Amino acid sequence: MTTPPVQLRPITDSEYPSWSERAAETFAAWIGPARGLTADEALEFAREETKRLLPQGPATENQRIWIALVRDEPVGNLWISTGSRVPFIYAVEVDSSQRGKGYGRAIMLAAEEECRRLGHKQLDLNVFGDNTTAIGLYDSLGYTVTSQQMRKAL
Repeated sequence: MTTPPVQLRPITDSEYPSWSERAAETFAAWIGPARGLTADEALEFAREETKRLLPQGPATENQRIWIALVRDEPVGNLWISTGSRVPFIYAVEVDSSQRGKGYGRAIMLAAEEECRRLGHKQLDLNVFGDNTTAIGLYDSLGYTVTSQQMRKAL
Protein backbone atom coordinates (compact mmCIF):
# COMPACT_ATOMS: atom_id res chain seq x y z
CA MET A 1 0.00 0.00 0.00
CA THR A 2 1.37 3.40 -0.99
CA THR A 3 0.99 6.19 1.51
CA PRO A 4 -0.60 9.24 -0.09
CA PRO A 5 1.43 12.43 0.08
CA VAL A 6 0.49 14.99 2.68
CA GLN A 7 -0.31 18.60 2.07
CA LEU A 8 0.85 21.20 4.57
CA ARG A 9 -1.33 24.14 5.54
CA PRO A 10 -0.52 26.80 8.12
CA ILE A 11 -1.97 26.25 11.56
CA THR A 12 -4.85 28.58 12.38
CA ASP A 13 -4.97 30.87 15.39
CA SER A 14 -7.81 28.80 16.83
CA GLU A 15 -5.81 25.55 16.47
CA TYR A 16 -2.65 27.00 18.01
CA PRO A 17 -3.49 26.80 21.77
CA SER A 18 -4.26 23.06 21.73
CA TRP A 19 -1.30 22.38 19.39
CA SER A 20 1.02 24.36 21.68
CA GLU A 21 -0.05 22.43 24.78
CA ARG A 22 0.24 19.07 22.99
CA ALA A 23 3.68 20.02 21.62
CA ALA A 24 4.83 20.98 25.13
CA GLU A 25 3.52 17.70 26.56
CA THR A 26 5.31 15.68 23.88
CA PHE A 27 8.57 17.56 24.37
CA ALA A 28 8.27 17.21 28.15
CA ALA A 29 7.90 13.43 27.83
CA TRP A 30 11.30 13.28 26.12
CA ILE A 31 13.21 16.12 27.82
CA GLY A 32 12.22 15.10 31.36
CA PRO A 33 14.04 11.76 31.41
CA ALA A 34 16.94 13.19 29.38
CA ARG A 35 17.52 15.94 31.96
CA GLY A 36 16.42 14.12 35.09
CA LEU A 37 13.37 16.35 35.58
CA THR A 38 10.14 15.43 37.29
CA ALA A 39 7.08 15.32 35.06
CA ASP A 40 5.92 18.70 36.39
CA GLU A 41 9.38 20.27 35.95
CA ALA A 42 9.64 18.92 32.41
CA LEU A 43 6.21 20.24 31.44
CA GLU A 44 6.97 23.68 32.88
CA PHE A 45 10.31 23.75 31.03
CA ALA A 46 8.63 22.68 27.78
CA ARG A 47 5.91 25.31 28.08
CA GLU A 48 8.47 28.05 28.79
CA GLU A 49 10.62 26.95 25.86
CA THR A 50 7.64 26.96 23.51
CA LYS A 51 6.67 30.48 24.66
CA ARG A 52 10.27 31.65 24.24
CA LEU A 53 10.55 30.28 20.71
CA LEU A 54 7.04 31.34 19.66
CA PRO A 55 6.40 34.65 21.46
CA GLN A 56 3.79 35.67 18.87
CA GLY A 57 2.42 32.16 18.45
CA PRO A 58 1.99 31.10 14.84
CA ALA A 59 2.70 34.67 13.71
CA THR A 60 6.26 34.54 15.10
CA GLU A 61 8.72 35.52 12.38
CA ASN A 62 10.67 32.64 10.78
CA GLN A 63 8.59 29.99 12.55
CA ARG A 64 6.36 27.82 10.42
CA ILE A 65 3.76 25.55 11.97
CA TRP A 66 1.72 23.40 9.64
CA ILE A 67 -1.08 20.90 9.90
CA ALA A 68 -0.42 17.87 7.69
CA LEU A 69 -3.46 16.79 5.70
CA VAL A 70 -4.34 13.75 3.64
CA ARG A 71 -7.47 14.20 1.56
CA ASP A 72 -8.31 17.27 3.68
CA GLU A 73 -8.13 15.24 6.94
CA PRO A 74 -5.47 16.13 9.54
CA VAL A 75 -2.93 13.35 10.15
CA GLY A 76 -0.22 15.28 12.00
CA ASN A 77 1.71 18.50 12.30
CA LEU A 78 5.12 20.03 11.73
CA TRP A 79 7.08 22.97 13.20
CA ILE A 80 10.16 24.32 11.43
CA SER A 81 12.26 27.36 12.25
CA THR A 82 13.61 29.03 9.11
CA GLY A 83 15.43 31.85 10.91
CA SER A 84 18.96 30.56 10.35
CA ARG A 85 20.93 29.45 7.32
CA VAL A 86 19.82 25.84 7.89
CA PRO A 87 16.16 25.36 8.88
CA PHE A 88 15.54 23.34 12.03
CA ILE A 89 12.66 20.95 12.69
CA TYR A 90 11.43 21.53 16.23
CA ALA A 91 8.54 19.09 16.06
CA VAL A 92 7.02 16.54 13.75
CA GLU A 93 4.09 14.53 14.99
CA VAL A 94 1.70 12.01 13.55
CA ASP A 95 -1.67 11.84 15.29
CA SER A 96 -1.80 8.74 17.49
CA SER A 97 -4.70 7.25 15.49
CA GLN A 98 -2.71 7.64 12.25
CA ARG A 99 0.63 6.12 13.30
CA GLY A 100 2.08 3.18 11.43
CA LYS A 101 0.65 4.26 8.07
CA GLY A 102 3.72 6.03 6.65
CA TYR A 103 2.57 9.55 7.44
CA GLY A 104 5.73 10.39 9.40
CA ARG A 105 7.76 9.78 6.25
CA ALA A 106 5.23 11.71 4.15
CA ILE A 107 5.37 14.68 6.54
CA MET A 108 9.17 14.68 6.48
CA LEU A 109 9.21 14.58 2.67
CA ALA A 110 6.73 17.47 2.57
CA ALA A 111 8.98 19.38 5.01
CA GLU A 112 11.99 18.82 2.77
CA GLU A 113 10.05 20.00 -0.27
CA GLU A 114 8.84 23.11 1.53
CA CYS A 115 12.38 23.97 2.60
CA ARG A 116 13.65 23.44 -0.97
CA ARG A 117 10.87 25.74 -2.20
CA LEU A 118 12.12 28.38 0.24
CA GLY A 119 15.63 28.04 -1.23
CA HIS A 120 17.28 25.98 1.50
CA LYS A 121 19.81 23.24 0.76
CA GLN A 122 19.85 21.46 4.15
CA LEU A 123 17.51 20.64 7.01
CA ASP A 124 18.48 19.93 10.62
CA LEU A 125 16.70 18.22 13.50
CA ASN A 126 17.41 16.75 16.91
CA VAL A 127 16.23 13.36 18.10
CA PHE A 128 16.50 11.84 21.55
CA GLY A 129 18.76 8.80 21.60
CA ASP A 130 16.10 6.37 22.79
CA ASN A 131 13.55 7.38 20.14
CA THR A 132 14.44 4.43 17.94
CA THR A 133 11.35 4.76 15.73
CA ALA A 134 12.24 8.33 14.76
CA ILE A 135 15.93 7.49 14.37
CA GLY A 136 15.03 4.67 11.99
CA LEU A 137 12.84 7.01 9.95
CA TYR A 138 15.49 9.72 9.75
CA ASP A 139 18.20 7.20 8.84
CA SER A 140 16.00 5.82 6.05
CA LEU A 141 15.47 9.35 4.71
CA GLY A 142 19.23 9.99 4.54
CA TYR A 143 19.75 12.14 7.65
CA THR A 144 23.18 11.73 9.22
CA VAL A 145 24.48 12.34 12.73
CA THR A 146 26.25 15.70 12.95
CA SER A 147 26.79 15.73 16.73
CA GLN A 148 26.14 13.35 19.57
CA GLN A 149 25.64 13.87 23.28
CA MET A 150 26.24 10.94 25.60
CA ARG A 151 25.63 10.18 29.28
CA LYS A 152 26.53 7.48 31.77
CA ALA A 153 24.55 6.79 34.92
CA LEU A 154 26.79 6.66 37.97
